[in-house]
Amino acid sequence: MRAVVFDRFGAPARVTTVADPTPSPSGVIVRVESTGLCRSDWHAWKGHDPDITLPHVPGHELAGVVEATGAGVTRWRPGDRVTVPFVCACGSCPSCAVGDHQVCERQTQPGFTHWGSFAQYVALDHADVNLVALPDELSYATAASLGCRFATAFRAVVTQGRVAAGEWVAVHGCGGVGLSAVMIAAASGARVIAVDVSPRALDLARGFGAAQCVDASAGADTAAAIHDLTGGGAHLSLDALGSPATCAASVNSLRRRGRHIQVGLLPSEAGTTPVPMARAIALELELLGSHGMAAHAYPRMLELVRAGVLRPDLLVTSTIPLDAAPEALAAMDTAPGSGVTVIEPWS
Repeated sequence: MRAVVFDRFGAPARVTTVADPTPSPSGVIVRVESTGLCRSDWHAWKGHDPDITLPHVPGHELAGVVEATGAGVTRWRPGDRVTVPFVCACGSCPSCAVGDHQVCERQTQPGFTHWGSFAQYVALDHADVNLVALPDELSYATAASLGCRFATAFRAVVTQGRVAAGEWVAVHGCGGVGLSAVMIAAASGARVIAVDVSPRALDLARGFGAAQCVDASAGADTAAAIHDLTGGGAHLSLDALGSPATCAASVNSLRRRGRHIQVGLLPSEAGTTPVPMARAIALELELLGSHGMAAHAYPRMLELVRAGVLRPDLLVTSTIPLDAAPEALAAMDTAPGSGVTVIEPWS
């Protein structure tokens, strides 16, 4: 099969031919029809994840068709249209036993713990626990955005964030995760403030329901701007980018007893991220992480997608062939991009 491979962290990746994968006894091989280009893939390429061994194939947001199944798989067969969370759970550890598959103690992640979906085929573990059937009307390109960014934003806003109609919600960083969060919060009846340095990203956020936008460029005090716009601060704030500056701005933008959700990864090379804990204590703030969403939680989200309440298809702003993926991955070094770029490995 053809795949994107890199041999050194941060060095140019290349498209080359590698051996086709084979399924584990509990796993499947999926023919990848679409796969998203995510900032987490950039983190993998830069060497920010300790699970990666070289050479490596990135990619963790995917949708496609089951090509082959392991001997122990009972729920799936070749030809099924599927997607999968980026956290593939074991299904049997203590966390999985209580339904917390997104923090499975023996989790695997395509594109991190093993070769990923920037390829024509990908191997996925514990298929009966992790695969999600795709509605016929849902395109592969739209479905590919669900496994990481949209599902992560959905759980961050709805489950971890406990968003309520009428609340002020601030979203710091309007890439794929942030724009998803804007859309989901607005659809939940919240008043959303989008924060970014990119005029293009803020324009998209307005189109997805943001009531207000804050330009974070040129050293702007975004927390103060949010306090002014909301008359006291956001009820819920998400750092959807992942930097010391956006994390602090998110916490500082909250009103008393507000809720901060950390979604964006904070690279270890930046050192320990300073968090304004004195403020968290004084205002009784909640500071929570959010890490993907379990496969068993997808039906609620998919029903809202099928009903047209949520429109992840509108987030897909670019579709590229596999040959263009290495350059697009490297470009995230300086330009994270707006919306979702989808790779089609067979085009």
